[in-house]
Amino acid sequence: MTKPDAETAPRPKLSEKLNRRRLGKRLLQSEWVQRIGSLLIHGMLSGIWRTNRDNGTSSDWETMLDEAWPAIFTLWHGQHLLIPYGGPRDRKFVTLVSRSTDAEINARVIERAGYDVIRGSGGRDVRLVSEKGGVRALFAMRDALKRGVSVVMIADISKGEARQAGEGIVTLARISGRPIIPVALATSRRIVLEKTWDKTTINLPFGVRSARLAPPIYVSPKADKEEMLEARQRVTAELNRVTHEANTAVGIST
Repeated sequence: MTKPDAETAPRPKLSEKLNRRRLGKRLLQSEWVQRIGSLLIHGMLSGIWRTNRDNGTSSDWETMLDEAWPAIFTLWHGQHLLIPYGGPRDRKFVTLVSRSTDAEINARVIERAGYDVIRGSGGRDVRLVSEKGGVRALFAMRDALKRGVSVVMIADISKGEARQAGEGIVTLARISGRPIIPVALATSRRIVLEKTWDKTTINLPFGVRSARLAPPIYVSPKADKEEMLEARQRVTAELNRVTHEANTAVGIST
């Protein structure tokens, strides 16, 4: 029996793998998958929220909101799944979602939860941020804050260094004059995907929950590079603190 050539044998397998990946991506982007998928995910997350009772350790939202509304609420990547279900229902929120087609289903879930969505994408390279709509999104969020609508924004940069506040969050605070409020929400029952870069947390039903908010962090409109760096470090520290507090409140050691 003739053996396949070592250089050509893997090619059909690679081609099949790429074709399956393209097919899966097209399927995921189809309208009916987006519509049904977002409905199912929204229903699941809403159910998880309702079946986790607050254990009495959450921060007093109303007192803080009266003093600092509108604000820029920020949290870590991978800890965001239940956040759209936890905010006061009588207040308006808008959140930033990537402009990539892969993020469309996330945007639809968020909209079903009652939040408005702004499209944009951040990064470390100013040119790339501009190309992806990051600058346009930044000004759209500033305008929302001017209208009295609070912004929900992830602090750390996607695929960047996890648990380190990026420049975007403090830039928005500087140009809008509105404070940053670090937020963490934890449930006693959860699954942590340890191999993901952001340690994505999947909250589970039938437990208890706790939402912790840090005091407002303001950034001067005249802040220089050093002050911006200090603001990022403070956001990082406060987010880590309230995350630890929320986890401890529901019995999770970190």
